[in-house]
Amino acid sequence: MCCYMFKQLFEEQRRYLNHFIDHIDLGQMEAIYQASQTSTGLMIFMGVGKSGIIAEKIAMTLTSTGRRALYLSPMNFLHGDIGIVSEEDLLFLLSKSGETEELLHLIPFVRRRNPKLIAVVSNDQSRLAKACDLKILLPVEKELCPFNLAPTTSTMVQLMFGDALAMALMKAKPFHLNEYALTHPQGNIGKKMTLLVEDLMLKEEDIPICHSHHILKEVLVELSNKKCGCVLIVDAEKNLLGIFTDGDLRRALQTKSSEVLAMPIEQLMTRSMVTISHNMLAWEALQLMQADSNKWVMTSPVVKDKKVIGIIRMHDIIHSGLA
Repeated sequence: MCCYMFKQLFEEQRRYLNHFIDHIDLGQMEAIYQASQTSTGLMIFMGVGKSGIIAEKIAMTLTSTGRRALYLSPMNFLHGDIGIVSEEDLLFLLSKSGETEELLHLIPFVRRRNPKLIAVVSNDQSRLAKACDLKILLPVEKELCPFNLAPTTSTMVQLMFGDALAMALMKAKPFHLNEYALTHPQGNIGKKMTLLVEDLMLKEEDIPICHSHHILKEVLVELSNKKCGCVLIVDAEKNLLGIFTDGDLRRALQTKSSEVLAMPIEQLMTRSMVTISHNMLAWEALQLMQADSNKWVMTSPVVKDKKVIGIIRMHDIIHSGLA
């Protein structure tokens, strides 16, 4: 019964969101996008209650993607915060009804500072829509709330508007991963953008290495002691020749029995493998190692100019907090 109820709710919300997408005025959206593109000032967002929470989130998204944006509380606006507003700025006022008194009350005062006012409303005939320079009507067929009261669908479409605007502006102005990393130095995003393979790879004496003339019986010690699940086969200059894994060992014993222990490793190694660059992002290395969903690469050689300089394990990447 509970699962059926949730399925119904999700289907309702899908219908309401489709209504929003089908009926939003893209011309209004374009006008706001152009104003945002040409503005040299701040993008300031304001709202009351749930709309205020969404306004703050939109401002934070814009800031993290390279725009000068901030959220201001309408409650504090006329007690000093208005001083930050200039005529170069855009002031976005979020209100489903367009009749929020706290926002309407500040318009006469903010007009003296002459920013461009943008109403983000769901009522085209509201006082807020009529009082602003630009408006965007966010169509809301009905709130998901059974009483059509609790802000649910209306806050989702406000968020969709803000995210779409932020992504459009992000695409218009090239914004590279290294810039994104500078605004997200901590947390999972920061790690994805800054943590390199060389920060996690095993180096020097920790690399499981053998030479092509070694017999498997000799290689087993290195395979066991280094605990990487493989050994890398190199020449005298440490150029990578191949890889031999735990899986290769099991398959060799199954097909050749104990005779395999006396065979040179060059006859048993795999010559083609996924190799990783030391200056690759660890997150990108993880994607490469998981590219084949049927056969994940658990350990990869790290090479520079064809020479082995390290080995990276999927285990270490995951335990760094990237996955």
